Amino acid sequence: MDFVSLLWLLFLIASLQPVLARRILESQRLRKMRELEKKRKSRVIAMIHRQESYSFLGIPFARFIDIQDSEQVLRAIKLTDDDVPIDFILHTPGGLVLAATQIAMALKKHPAKVTVFVPHYAMSGGTFIALAADEIVMDENAVLGPVDPQLGNRAAASILKVMEEKPIDRIEDTTIMMADLSRKAIQQVQHSVETILANKMDPEKARETARILSTGTWTHDYPIMVEEARALGLPVSTDMPQEVYDLMALYPQAQAQRPTVQYIPVPYGGNGSSQRDESR
Repeated sequence: MDFVSLLWLLFLIASLQPVLARRILESQRLRKMRELEKKRKSRVIAMIHRQESYSFLGIPFARFIDIQDSEQVLRAIKLTDDDVPIDFILHTPGGLVLAATQIAMALKKHPAKVTVFVPHYAMSGGTFIALAADEIVMDENAVLGPVDPQLGNRAAASILKVMEEKPIDRIEDTTIMMADLSRKAIQQVQHSVETILANKMDPEKARETARILSTGTWTHDYPIMVEEARALGLPVSTDMPQEVYDLMALYPQAQAQRPTVQYIPVPYGGNGSSQRDESR
């Protein structure tokens, strides 16, 4: 083999390596999902939004809930018999209201039990989806978030605040139009949340929870921890299966040049020693 042929061979191997690595990773993910399905006798659906380094030419892109997600989730639900429970693993910063609403309503209509697992966070539209579950299983340190609508990079509730605090003759027409859209968006989201929570709690509690989550009570990135979620009346538990954590480990975040967090990835005992050390 001459030098040029060797270079071409090395180039071919280098170009195929990311594809093969991705195929292996996808196979590992499916195998782990199947383990959880056999253990819980359920259909597992995972919606995990990570920045993955193989997204496009090695450049990571931020992911969020979009119409493609809702189409795929709705197909998965359609393929699930009415008597088969659904386990929905959710890790997302949020996304489109339309897509999140479609997913939430489809989960709400499923006759068998629906469990949403939140290992780390499910913010905004992710919380909207979680509200449709019969049970929300959160890690002790996982968070949900408010579902108040955002118009561009501005909170709808904050736009309405301008209308309350400034004279109308000092407000631009564009702001008045944005305020009208904001009012409609809040009303629509609040009604949708109340509809999703119907039959999960009494009507007055559902109305109050919908108001708190959708009307700008907090900033949009406010972390709703387990205790606060329970106080809102949500059916939250912390009995997270190990398989969910194992699956999350198969969705690696895009790596920077230098890792910012490092640790020895084995369980440690009470004396600070690892199980591997104790077995020696």
